[in-house]
Amino acid sequence: MTLLFGLVSSVVAFAQVNWMTMNQALESQKKKPKKILVDFYADWCGPCKLMEKNTYNHPQVAKFINDNYYAVKFNAEGTESVTFQNKEYKNPDYNPKSKGRNAQHHLARYMNITAYPTVVFIDENTQPITSLMGYFKPKELDPYISMIANDDYKNIKTREEWEAYQSKFKSKIKE
Repeated sequence: MTLLFGLVSSVVAFAQVNWMTMNQALESQKKKPKKILVDFYADWCGPCKLMEKNTYNHPQVAKFINDNYYAVKFNAEGTESVTFQNKEYKNPDYNPKSKGRNAQHHLARYMNITAYPTVVFIDENTQPITSLMGYFKPKELDPYISMIANDDYKNIKTREEWEAYQSKFKSKIKE
């Protein structure tokens, strides 16, 4: 029994988010509706790298995201062509010779991304729900990913209701 428990613990410890492209997530959503979590990042962004290392690689966060979302890692300054809500988005101003910052992808513009990292949540009908700007530690991200996955956000209309939700929320994340 100890050996089995040790193996299970090892599997959980190595859990990673199953990232896909935006097009893959949208196709998967057509077959099996599920919310989409999009991590808009840039290659040069230090907080983006920390979020990947510390938050998305946290075993409990990774498992929860994999169980409840299609997870998309989207380079907000990249060249991926995406069809979203029947419109094609590209990055025509991308400069392959640029070192560091580059032109912003038109999907990132459409989603009003003004800083990296930004997490955007999209519902089962491809409608944006909300976005979170900046670096979040695992325990900081937990109430958001839980609230959206469970549709609790639909019952939160005021700041007071959000504060009440936060005060009652008990994170199961162990940091």
